[in-house]
Amino acid sequence: MKLFQHDAPSQSYDHREVYSLYELAYTTVDLMAALLFVVGSVMFFYQSWVNAGTWCFLVGSVLFGVKPTLRFVRELHYLRLGKRQEQARQQARP
Repeated sequence: MKLFQHDAPSQSYDHREVYSLYELAYTTVDLMAALLFVVGSVMFFYQSWVNAGTWCFLVGSVLFGVKPTLRFVRELHYLRLGKRQEQARQQARP
């Protein structure tokens, strides 16, 4: 199995389950990052909240960096699943 194959989630039940879990994590991180950017933007309207707004932008930026990391880790997870399934098939052969 190669990295970043568009049909990877359809290869088995385990692949679909992994896809669902990582997609949930990806969406959660994406939503949190977007919310932090909106909150940080509003905070910049008030001088007393600029420091907190800056932190919101920093944390939001880190979360945007987590997104591609999640995708890459998911692909590595797919590779491990594929190897495990291949080993099981080889052991099942007489």
